[in-house]
Amino acid sequence: MKDNRPFSSQLESWLNSKHPKTVADLAEVFHDKSFAVGLLILMFIPALPLPTGGVTHIFEIVAMLLSLEVFLGKRTVWLPRRWRTKNITGIGERKSVTVLIKQLRWVEKYSKPRLKQLVGNSLFMRATGLALFIFCLAAFLAPPFSGLDTLPSLAVVFIALSVILEDFILYVLGLLVGAVGIGAILVLGTALFRSFRLL
Repeated sequence: MKDNRPFSSQLESWLNSKHPKTVADLAEVFHDKSFAVGLLILMFIPALPLPTGGVTHIFEIVAMLLSLEVFLGKRTVWLPRRWRTKNITGIGERKSVTVLIKQLRWVEKYSKPRLKQLVGNSLFMRATGLALFIFCLAAFLAPPFSGLDTLPSLAVVFIALSVILEDFILYVLGLLVGAVGIGAILVLGTALFRSFRLL
């Protein structure tokens, strides 16, 4: 039976359930939206304006693999068996879940379907997978403790939400935020590198 509740309520139920929060379980619950939901959960913590010191790199690596699968046109999530059974919820799980659901409900108030036809287009989804991979890679390569991984990670969150909520405005916002984030990494990252060389 189709669950007609808002996405935030569906996700909250899953995150608060006693089921294991793994990629395998996620794919069973969210079906065709499992790639987008997985990317949303994996990149939400790096998207917070908090220095993680590289702790979230494993999330970014898994997110890159999921993005590549979207680019390749895969319909079902594939991960190595060891990764499929790993818990994918964030650091400080209870607090993270509360923040995530609160933000999702705020977005849902203003979002409306504006992407339905594009989501079903295979070429569009392949291009989306490539964009997601680039932003995940940018977050991964951002200097640790710099906070520069925030904007590329936020771009992935926006694009994942745009697919889930079928809202093209969120998609465009994600591309803009990601482009600014990559620019910031290139400019500030280069400046940091040069300053360390002068020490």
